[in-house]
Amino acid sequence: MKFKLLATTTFVAATLAVAFTASAIQSADAQERKSIRWSTSSIDSYGYKVAATMVKIAEEALGGEYTITVNPYPSTTASMKAAMDGTGEIGYTADVGMSQLYAGEGGFKGYTPGKGKLVHSWYAYPMESFMAVAADKASQYKCLKDLSGKPTFFTPAGFMNWLNFQRMYKALGYDFKHVQIDPKTQSDALKGGTIAGSVAYTTAGASLVPYWKETEIRMDLAIVNPCPDEVAKLKAAGLMVAEVDPKVFAKDVGVKTIQGVPILFGYNMRADMPEDVVYKLVSAFNKNSAALAKMEPGFAPMAKDFVGMQVAGINANPDIPVHPGLAKFLKEQKAWNDKWKIATSGS
Repeated sequence: MKFKLLATTTFVAATLAVAFTASAIQSADAQERKSIRWSTSSIDSYGYKVAATMVKIAEEALGGEYTITVNPYPSTTASMKAAMDGTGEIGYTADVGMSQLYAGEGGFKGYTPGKGKLVHSWYAYPMESFMAVAADKASQYKCLKDLSGKPTFFTPAGFMNWLNFQRMYKALGYDFKHVQIDPKTQSDALKGGTIAGSVAYTTAGASLVPYWKETEIRMDLAIVNPCPDEVAKLKAAGLMVAEVDPKVFAKDVGVKTIQGVPILFGYNMRADMPEDVVYKLVSAFNKNSAALAKMEPGFAPMAKDFVGMQVAGINANPDIPVHPGLAKFLKEQKAWNDKWKIATSGS
């Protein structure tokens, strides 16, 4: 009996020892893995949705050396600042946001990054911004000028589409009167007249942002395109006007073609992110671009010309430094421009 008790005690002790050892190894392994915090806009935004789908590819590309977490912020501007202040490593941004950052304008006026500015690292998809109103009030709004000075929800303050319409209104000489609301209350605000119009946006002319899908279920909408003279002014200011298929909406929105002004979105990093990390990430996204496009239509332009999209992102702000990892990738692809500047940790 004593022998059996001793054997049982020994077996339990050995089992616990193995369990504790395994736990310790797992704990040590978890501690050894480095952390990358991927900052995005709010959880109901396209930027968050895309980042969440990319995590697995990114972690595999880095050989399991890093644990990547997606952290949402109230706006794209806030996500950029998080990455630059050191509470994130990857920052959701767009060409217009990078322009304002380096010019010290808008949300970056007087701003000094705690760790360092974002540099060109990876560009993922275009978005097209355009104006919508309640269908039963569409007769009041024939051109964008009819909304000048009217209370409008230009997407949440700090979003890149918000910045995009700021530069559009500046080019047109219109009064930008933003009213901040919860996107989930957008249909009520349009119906009740709290706002006259609201800015919608698509990704690659194919995907409608999630909160807009909710809005169109609750009400009928109409798109207000810029009139020909407004299109001319926008183009004269260096902005493009792209055509979007109105079938991105489930119901008729009153136009045969939507005219939106595109911006190019990316996920940029500071210059102190190791070169091999950015190079591996960009290479993996390039390799998986076709598969990603099948999962998410917004990636179609990237899949069609991944290298060209990176070049376009840099050319939108050619004076901003390029991360060494992206530079290495573009040189391998014979797409590097010697006029561009490679970022250093002091950039």
